[in-house]
Amino acid sequence: MENLSHRPSLSPLEYIRLALEEDLGSGDHTTLACIPPEQRGQAVLWVKADGVLAGLEYARWVLHTVDPELELQMHCVDGQEVQAGTAAMEVRGRIASILQAERLLLNIMQRMSGIATRTRLWSKAIEHTPCRLLDTRKTAPLNRLIEKEAVRWGGGVNHRFGLYDAILVKDNHVDACGGVAPALAAVRSYLERHVLDLPVIFEVRSMEELQVLCSAGRVDRILLDNFSVEALREAVTWLGPDTATEASGNIRWNNLVAYAETGVNFLSIGALTHSVEALDLSLKIRSVTS
Repeated sequence: MENLSHRPSLSPLEYIRLALEEDLGSGDHTTLACIPPEQRGQAVLWVKADGVLAGLEYARWVLHTVDPELELQMHCVDGQEVQAGTAAMEVRGRIASILQAERLLLNIMQRMSGIATRTRLWSKAIEHTPCRLLDTRKTAPLNRLIEKEAVRWGGGVNHRFGLYDAILVKDNHVDACGGVAPALAAVRSYLERHVLDLPVIFEVRSMEELQVLCSAGRVDRILLDNFSVEALREAVTWLGPDTATEASGNIRWNNLVAYAETGVNFLSIGALTHSVEALDLSLKIRSVTS
C-alpha cells in the first residue's frame, strides 16, 4: 500500500501553465519596459542554505514553457543533498524569458526543497527502525502534486492523493455512522455496490474502538490516532506483525523516534508539508550580451 497517490488531478504541465497565467497576466510590464526583447545572457540558480534539492525538473519545464529556446545546464539532481554556495543550475538565453520564469521557478523549488529537506531529516532520524514516514492531505490548494513529489525526494512515502483513491474512515465518519462496526459495514456495502477496488484504512481512537474494529472484520491498514507512545506500543503488540499499522496525531520532532520505535509501520505527519520552511535559493543574472 505504499505510495497510494497515483492519479493527480493536474499534470505538471497543466499546473505550470495555470501558475504562469496567474503570475504573468497581461504581461511582465517591468521586464517589457527595461529589457530589450532579444537581449541575451546567463543566470545561475544558487543554493543559499544546506538542504535537499527538489523541483529541478519543474524548473526545466517552467523555463521551457516560457521559452523553449532557453539552454539549461544542470549541476545537481533532485533528491541531492547540497550545501550553501552550490550552483545548482545555469540557464542561457533571452534575459526577458529568464526573468518571466524566475519567480515561479523559485516558488516551486523553494517549497519542494524545503519539504524534501524536512522529510530527509526526519526519515534519517528513524532509519534504524522499519517505520516509514507518510505525508497527508494537509497541502496548499493545487500544490499537492509538487508537495507530495517533494516528500518522495526526501525519502518519505505518499499517502492517498485525494478523497478518491482510498477509503479512509476517520472519527467524524465513525461518529456520524453511529460507531465503528456500522461505519465498516457501510464501507463494505458501498464498495460492493459500486464494484470499487480501493484500499480501506480505518482510524481508531482507543483500544476499545480497535477491538470492535478487529471483531467487525479486516481492513488494509489501521490508523491509530492520537495514541500516546505507550498506548501505541500496546496496540501494535496486541495486533501482531500481520496487521499494517499507521499512527498520527501529536507526532513531533521531539517524540518522533519514540513513536517509530513502537513497531508501528507508518507515521503520517502533516508537518512534512503544512508548515515547512522554504529552502533559500536565488536566481541571479551572471552575464549579459547584446
